[in-house]
Parts: sequence; C-alpha cells; structure tokens
Amino acid sequence: MRVTQSGTPSGSGLDLNLLLALDVLLEESSVSRAAARLHLSEPAMSRTLGRIRKALGDPVLVRAGRHMVPTPHALAVQGEVRAVVERARALFLAGGRVDLPTLTRTFTVLANESFTAVHGAALFGRVAAEAPGVRLRFLAESHVDVPALREGVADLELGVIDTRSPEVRVEHLADEMMLAVARSGHPLLRGGDGPTARRFASAEHLIVSRRGRLEGPVDAALAEQGLTRRVVGSVGTFPASLFVLRDTDLVGLITSQAASLATALGLRTFEIPLELPSLPFGMAWHPRHDADPAHAWLRRCARGLLRPERAPG
Repeated sequence: MRVTQSGTPSGSGLDLNLLLALDVLLEESSVSRAAARLHLSEPAMSRTLGRIRKALGDPVLVRAGRHMVPTPHALAVQGEVRAVVERARALFLAGGRVDLPTLTRTFTVLANESFTAVHGAALFGRVAAEAPGVRLRFLAESHVDVPALREGVADLELGVIDTRSPEVRVEHLADEMMLAVARSGHPLLRGGDGPTARRFASAEHLIVSRRGRLEGPVDAALAEQGLTRRVVGSVGTFPASLFVLRDTDLVGLITSQAASLATALGLRTFEIPLELPSLPFGMAWHPRHDADPAHAWLRRCARGLLRPERAPG
C-alpha cells in the first residue's frame, strides 16, 4: 500500500490518513468537533467521512435525532483503529521523547467517581501546567464488564483493577482500607471507643455497588462472627451514597483516600470493627501504549497522585 506526498492513495490503495480521521470521528461522534481537532473545515471533514464510508462500505456515523452515533461495524473496528493509530504515533516519536507543551491529544481515563472527585483537580492541574493541549475525558465504571482497554474505549484505567485480560498491564499503586461513614450524631458514634461488631451489625446499611449487589465483604466478615446486618439498598457510586447518608440514619462505607469527601459533607468516618481485606488500588493499560512516551507521561501523572515517591517529574 503506497501513499502519495499529497496524502492520497496511489492505485487502489487506501489513504492512511483516513485512519487518523476515522479514529477522531469515532471518538467525537461529530463532524464539526472532529474537524476542529484535525484543523480542517467542516466541508473538508465531511468529504473525508465520505471517503471513509466508501472505503469501509459502511455509513460509519448515522443521525440519531440531533446527534450522530457510530454504526455497529464502526464500533467493532474502533479498537483496532485506535491501536493502529497509537502504534503509528509511537513509531514516529523520535527517541521516545514527547514535547509536552505542543502535545495535542485526548486521553480517556476509566475511573470510579471517588477517584475523580478526590484526585481529578490535581490531575487536571498538572496536565494544564505541563501539556495544555491535552484533554482528559473521564468515564465512570460501567455496571457491565467490557474490555475497554483492549478495544480502545479507554487509554488508562484507575481503581481496583479486576480485569481478566491476560495482555493488560497492571501496576499496583496503593492499598486502600474501607472506613464506615455515617452522619454526625449517629447513635453508633456515641461512646468513645467506637461500635462493636454486634452494634455495627444492628444498624441499617447502604451498599455501594455499580452492579446493584446487596452484599459484600462486610457480610462475609460478619457471618464469621455469627452476625448479619440489614442492607436497605444500594447505590452506584460512593459520592452519591454520601448524600443519602447525610440525611438518614443509614451506615455506609468509603475508601480511606476518599474520606475527605465525607468530611466535606459533615459526615463522620470511623473504623469498621471487623477484619476486612485491603483494596489493591492500581492502574492498567493495554501494552500497545508501552512505547508511547505521551502515555508514559500520563501514567507518571497518575502514579504521582497516589505514590509520589515513585513518580519523578
């Protein structure tokens, strides 16, 4: 496959520049936003989309009301397109270096909302200071497991990594402990020594589960002592649970790194009177990003949030 100097294919070959355009179009789902990203006019971007449609034999993006959405075929190839573009980008970055002040890129980060709420400002601040042309797009964890890293939906995952994909790189960053949280003045907080396991079990509890589960490690630990608790329900994220806990007598949980969120709402955190396993917090990425210096910089930024001693500038 040969590409002419003008960027157009010779013979029956495919213009490799179409891959970059396709990657941006699928990321933005908008001709106008893709045109702005690639510094093209909207008519030029529309013509490029037409060439992509002809090359793939698929509409790629179709109207859905006032918006455009990718076709099933476009979604199926998005991960492969992203992988090719990232490999090409790494190939042409000389010597594994990247000029951060001139870098123009959008990184998609998959993270639980507690991480975003606690560390998002610091991460945005560092990006603005070092690479102002970089945009961060945070995606919340889904209630279904999808291979987001392998398929190119996300560039980096932060949190408790439970992926079973053997090719995914995982780096441990810190061990988190769970704390109990309740409104100030809650009956469990009366007394100076904290609640016993029995008193803790006697309270009504709210669970955080993105899958809607109504039991977890706390129930297993209580069962070992012959105790059970009453779980009244679950919500999808820790930040959402805090607003419920603030206005009820329910007891919830929060990670130690996110305890400041509870304090900001006037809630109290306290140790859980049970032996619970720690939560291994880390980051994960697909190996196609290993040699990408821009992605390596993003990993250093994320690493510095939780393990600053291992994150040289």
